[in-house]
Amino acid sequence: MVGSGLSNQVGASVAALAFPVLGPVGVVAVRQWVAAVVLLSAGRPKLRSFTAAQWRPVLALAAVFATMNLTLYTAIDRIGLGLAVTLEFLGPLTVALASSRRRVDLACALAAAAAVVVLARPRPSTDYLGIGLALLAAVCWGCYILLNRTVGERLPGLQGSAAAAAVSGLLYLPVGTAALWLHRPTADALLCALAAGVLSSAVPFLADLLALRRVPAHSFGIFMSVNPVLAALIGMLVLDQRLDPASWLAIGVIVTANAVAVGTAACRSGAKTDTSK
Repeated sequence: MVGSGLSNQVGASVAALAFPVLGPVGVVAVRQWVAAVVLLSAGRPKLRSFTAAQWRPVLALAAVFATMNLTLYTAIDRIGLGLAVTLEFLGPLTVALASSRRRVDLACALAAAAAVVVLARPRPSTDYLGIGLALLAAVCWGCYILLNRTVGERLPGLQGSAAAAAVSGLLYLPVGTAALWLHRPTADALLCALAAGVLSSAVPFLADLLALRRVPAHSFGIFMSVNPVLAALIGMLVLDQRLDPASWLAIGVIVTANAVAVGTAACRSGAKTDTSK
């Protein structure tokens, strides 16, 4: 789990190193292509056998996947790795809280909202477009989770995710080709973009599969909450992006809110299972 989180955030920081040469669009295109190759190799979808009912959520997932990465990487370019990943993390937190009516979840939602206000507070350096893009990435991540559930119900194994990654990669062929034509890649920038694709797609995918064989899903979900902290630390160490104490406090509040929401939901689910037995 530690390896997955670190690899994902290191991959994003390496991608940021290529932004001055390739721009976020060029880097995202390379990442999407790497993800498509990795997932197609792992999932081996039987595309010709897909029905219309199966293709609909796959195509929606592909569009969300493409938009999510582009908005996140553009936000990272504008507001930094730590803030962008923290705001994006509101997506899964919202999904976790949406169907709940418990007081503890309401408290988590209010705490997260207050933390967002702190992160987006007016300052001379505040980039509202960057914040808006990170929040759009959060919406996409929430949709990504919901669509993945639907795809998983309609298609076996990794076929749906692999097909969505392939379609997303195809969508980026004209866009990525144009971006790389306009921003002629250097060897170093292209290597960074490829490394970002491997570190943020291939390694987390494999590491998560291995981890979920050994760790309960709710524990894995709680641990995922540390990703904003890892992003802020790696942003500081690799990209020299430093946050003020108030931003660190806001990140801590969002991480805690997510961990509490996921942890208490798992406890409630376990209690219902025991009662049914």
